[in-house]
Amino acid sequence: MADKIPSEIRKIELDDASFKDTKTVVEHLTFVNFFFGNNGCGKSTIAQAIKSGRGITYAPDKTAADYIPLVYDEHFIDRNFHSYRNMPGVFTMNEVNQAVQEQIDAKHEEQATARKARGVAAEDKQKKEDSRAALEKKFCKDCWDRAEALREEFDKTQDKKRKSKQFTDAVLAATPAEQDMDELRRLYDSAYSDTASHYDEFSTITNTVVLDELEGYEILALTIVNSADTDFAKFIRKIGATEWVRQGHEQFSHTAEGQCPYCSQPLLENFEEIFTASFDTQYQENLQKLKDFREAYRNTANKLFVPLAVPDPLYPKIDAKPYEDKLVELKTTIRLNLESIANKIENPASPITLQPTAPILQELSDMITAFNKLIGENNAIVAAGPKKQRECTEKVFSHIAFLLKDLIAAYKKSDADLEAEIGARKTEIEGYDAQLIAIRKALKDLSGKTVETESAKEKINLMLRDSGMHGFQLELHESEAHVYKVVRPDGSIADNLSEGEKNFIAFLYFYYLVQGSETADEDAREKIVVIDDPVSSIDSNSLFIVSTLVKDMIEVCRNNADNENPTTSDNYIKQLFILTHNAFFHQEITYSYVPRYEYVSFFLIRKPYGKSSVRFFDGINPKEPSERINVNPVKNSYAALWEEYNEIRSSVPLMNVIRKILEYYFLQLCGYEGLALRKVILTDNKHLFVDDNGDFDEEKYQLTSSMLSYINAGSVGINDGMYHVDDCMDVQECREIFGMIFKLMKQEQHYTKMCEPYKKEK
Repeated sequence: MADKIPSEIRKIELDDASFKDTKTVVEHLTFVNFFFGNNGCGKSTIAQAIKSGRGITYAPDKTAADYIPLVYDEHFIDRNFHSYRNMPGVFTMNEVNQAVQEQIDAKHEEQATARKARGVAAEDKQKKEDSRAALEKKFCKDCWDRAEALREEFDKTQDKKRKSKQFTDAVLAATPAEQDMDELRRLYDSAYSDTASHYDEFSTITNTVVLDELEGYEILALTIVNSADTDFAKFIRKIGATEWVRQGHEQFSHTAEGQCPYCSQPLLENFEEIFTASFDTQYQENLQKLKDFREAYRNTANKLFVPLAVPDPLYPKIDAKPYEDKLVELKTTIRLNLESIANKIENPASPITLQPTAPILQELSDMITAFNKLIGENNAIVAAGPKKQRECTEKVFSHIAFLLKDLIAAYKKSDADLEAEIGARKTEIEGYDAQLIAIRKALKDLSGKTVETESAKEKINLMLRDSGMHGFQLELHESEAHVYKVVRPDGSIADNLSEGEKNFIAFLYFYYLVQGSETADEDAREKIVVIDDPVSSIDSNSLFIVSTLVKDMIEVCRNNADNENPTTSDNYIKQLFILTHNAFFHQEITYSYVPRYEYVSFFLIRKPYGKSSVRFFDGINPKEPSERINVNPVKNSYAALWEEYNEIRSSVPLMNVIRKILEYYFLQLCGYEGLALRKVILTDNKHLFVDDNGDFDEEKYQLTSSMLSYINAGSVGINDGMYHVDDCMDVQECREIFGMIFKLMKQEQHYTKMCEPYKKEK
């Protein structure tokens, strides 16, 4: 099925009144929409739905607030003719001078352009915002996933950052910097340790060469010999016993008691003088230097060892085993060096070299420096407390930022680009908003110039006179501005207007209300017009006027759909809904619009068994038999049937036309079934079949039954109905029975309207 051009209202959902059980959805709406249905089938429900906006789906970016819904229905008539004193009278007519009207049209075009541009900018802004949100979400996930190991290792630094967005914000706020992971771990362990405490540092070594550069060290390299010239000295040198004699003297002289300690022979009385003279002074001094050096070396070494002890308690993060092993190595070296010095003293003539202690002391000093650094860091952290925790957290996130720097850089660039684009769109939208505010103000000012109630009164009075209704006119109320009263030619208030007169005046008022607005402020909004059964109770002359005015409104509305071929200069009606039960009126206003398929839609409202439904009426496309299109439910041939009905003078063809009319009107349009139609007429209203004497008219009842049986035959051949026709009364009696059927079905008005034009011609 070919598409319709969409207009302002795209869909109507009906779920109350007689639509409560069916929950009908009306779609395929376009600019001009015709609804045909019998009285009480639900037309007013549709009109009220449009007026209230309930269940209405508008065009994208549109709401009910963008429109003025102008609805002509029973409520409109009652509201404006509640009493003769209360007819509202604010009319705005198309009597604005050309210059002002051109300005209004230009502003409307400017407004439409600005709204469209704003919509494009708003849509693009929303897309950019959605893209930015998606970018941020993906970035947060990537950061969260890639930093999982570090987050777990340094868990306590993640306080208040345990969601991906919070975590990512902290990473973005950090200054990227690579961290020494060992130091970072130590800092973390100390800063967040539940058992952290202060520890004593190791004593430092101030001089690692103190032993290797000890004063007198050079004596060790000397060859110390005795050079005395006495006979005894020469003797002991000759036999190589100089050191043996000296050491024996040192060891035993105080206990010799005048005897040799080795052979027990008596010594000379002057032996001590002889012995002393046998050793030269330098020899003696050098030997003393050796002994003094040994003592100084021992004392210095002892002073080194005391402070080198391991502190107790020891910082748990330190492995002291290598340090203690090195201390043992130092002690061993010193011991061996002291033994070498002792040997030198025993054998002064032999030069010696001590094992160096400086390298060992330097290694110990380096260890102490490293140990004290760890201990100092721990003690500083313990002292600093929360400050170190903040430092640790900053370093953790700066390291994460460093590791993710490429990811962060790419995200920041993309985010900045999107932010700039969003900002540009926001600026555009703000500009359009300011423009639209200015346009609305300008339209308000221009619309204020269109209010002219006196002109409206005169024009309605002119229409009343032209329509042949000379029994009343509109006059300005004496005490109420812009309020009019309906008066008779004698000046009395017309408080006895017929329903037809009242409806006709109300429609004239509505017509001109559609052309303008009730207030200048509302004039800038677009209008959606609903006309619900405008010809109820009015005579044929008034019906013709109403039909003409409705067709004028249709032309105004169609200019919005077919603006390349305008039929008028106006387009103030954006969408039009016309609902009626009157087939003649329907045919009158629709016959020329059937070809306007794109912007004209036809609907059939039915209420079989008390449940209303709306059908988008379709039929076979005569140009393309395989295609179904939207068609007018009240066919053109229907009017032709009535014309034929009024011209036929023979009972056989008359009955065939009657059957077609009854089938189409009651079965198709009104939704009755044949048996239901027979029940209403022949059973429910059997008591109405009486003759002039008030007796039951059996002949008329049977003829009516035959006529209804005839339409029930449906596709049965024409000869099957001939018996009933042949037994009928004359043509006039068939017409009377036909008219009575419409009367009994409460459709007498329709029958009258369809017959009236032909009666006047006769």
